[in-house]
Amino acid sequence: QAQPVESGGGLVQPGGSLRLSCTAPGFTSNLCAMAWYRQAAGKQREWVSGISPFDTTTYAESVKGRFTISKDNAKDTVYLQMNSLKPEDTAMYSCKTMFGGIGSNCQISWGQGTQVTVSS
Repeated sequence: QAQPVESGGGLVQPGGSLRLSCTAPGFTSNLCAMAWYRQAAGKQREWVSGISPFDTTTYAESVKGRFTISKDNAKDTVYLQMNSLKPEDTAMYSCKTMFGGIGSNCQISWGQGTQVTVSS
């Protein structure tokens, strides 16, 4: 199981969209769960969304209805589609693999993060 690698961040105007990707070789075969977190400058890291090995998804209230998490098992990749972005969504977004339940052989591993900036 390799360290996750995020991509897809960038600068976007308020109301715009971005899709983040997190690729973690071994993610599928090890039955990993995956979570997205974010940390804005000067603030604590907060949980954003998660997906289980069996596609159960969860969201923080602050992003519910705007963000969608999904995965492509063949690519060992989890996506975070972010729509209707707000300036308060500006943060470093990181993904984390973790134990996915019975049968999982997944280790906790963090990616380096990708910066999302929402500004006009």
